[in-house]
Amino acid sequence: MFARSPVLNQSGPTEFVFRVFTTVPEFQALLFLLFLLLYLLILCGNTAIIWVVCTHSSLRTPMYFFLCNLSFLEICYTSVVVPLMLSNILRARRPIPLAGCGAQMFFFVTLGSTDCFLLAIMAYDRYVAICHPLHYTLIMTQKLCIQMVASAVGLALFLSLQLTSLIFTLPFCGHRLEINHFLCDVPPVLRLACADIRVHQAVLYVVGILVLTVPFLLICVSYVFITSAILRIRSAEGRRRAFSTCSSHLTVVLLQYGCCSLVYLRPRSSTSEDEDRQIALVYTFVTPLLNPLIYTLRNKDVKGALKNAISSKAASDTH
Repeated sequence: MFARSPVLNQSGPTEFVFRVFTTVPEFQALLFLLFLLLYLLILCGNTAIIWVVCTHSSLRTPMYFFLCNLSFLEICYTSVVVPLMLSNILRARRPIPLAGCGAQMFFFVTLGSTDCFLLAIMAYDRYVAICHPLHYTLIMTQKLCIQMVASAVGLALFLSLQLTSLIFTLPFCGHRLEINHFLCDVPPVLRLACADIRVHQAVLYVVGILVLTVPFLLICVSYVFITSAILRIRSAEGRRRAFSTCSSHLTVVLLQYGCCSLVYLRPRSSTSEDEDRQIALVYTFVTPLLNPLIYTLRNKDVKGALKNAISSKAASDTH
């Protein structure tokens, strides 16, 4: 899938190593335990959401179908990055081959892009639910929901394949190159190429606009209509409930799009590799961890289903 330049063959197989967070053994152990704990919380929290949505018929609605898919994406998204990251903290400077780096980049970009598209789909779902409540079940059919998710995955796969293939046609001079990051992300890998990367930077901006700017603008338009519809609701309780269902989604949107835009859409002259790595920690750990917390703590349906599931499980264990 990835074409190699003749330059690579002259210096042997190209490998990448990730820059270590710290060389102090005590800090390495502390970071390993911290990241492992966060990863386990992400797995448990998102798995709990998938389990609750799949086992409770009251939650089989489009909103929870999308939430279930979002949680599954978060599990895959972090699993592409964190296990290798933990391995490198324990065994510092462990190299990753060119093909392995390309595979990680491809899956990381695919899953991250699908995540962004899915957040836009969830905004459309909220728009239909609040602005066209009487036609909601007629518009948001199961077939349409599946088609929208499949389209998001298909578009993300296409864009990721084009971007990753283009990057790995570049020559990388040297046998072992250091990536100032904890994963094979696009900007730090591009910096290691020993060729003119202006075309590749332009393609990255185009993909960034398609994945981040366009969906974010669609979300903003949706929320303009949503806010207008909510303000027309006469009862204060009705307005409060409508705003509550939207605020969870908006919190996740601002975190995800804000952090990703800082990494992928800032001019290269104003970026710092260390800053990019710190921001990447937010959308690798914080956003996937906050998703289940935000949606469960601010959602009575999910909280009620979780309580019922736990109480019924406890009751069955006692008998």
